[in-house]
Amino acid sequence: MTKSELIARLAERNPHLYQRDIERIVSTIFDEVSSALANGDRVELRGFGAFSIKKRDARLGRNPRTGASVEVSEKAVPYFKTGKQLRELLNTKS
Repeated sequence: MTKSELIARLAERNPHLYQRDIERIVSTIFDEVSSALANGDRVELRGFGAFSIKKRDARLGRNPRTGASVEVSEKAVPYFKTGKQLRELLNTKS
């Protein structure tokens, strides 16, 4: 599901809200999650899951085309761990 599909689905389910307000709400939520992760914070949505940052150490990699060694610098990557309710929903549905 894309962001625009999410907004359209929320607009369908909430006809009393303007679509521009729904767009603003969704964008604000995504912006807040992004800025919290950028600050190194963990974002937990009960029943859904938790977003956090994991550090990957610097390492020596290989260029797949030439086979030459390449230094890969340390980086931070987003990580998502599903919540118990979401995991149960995904595993009980047939």
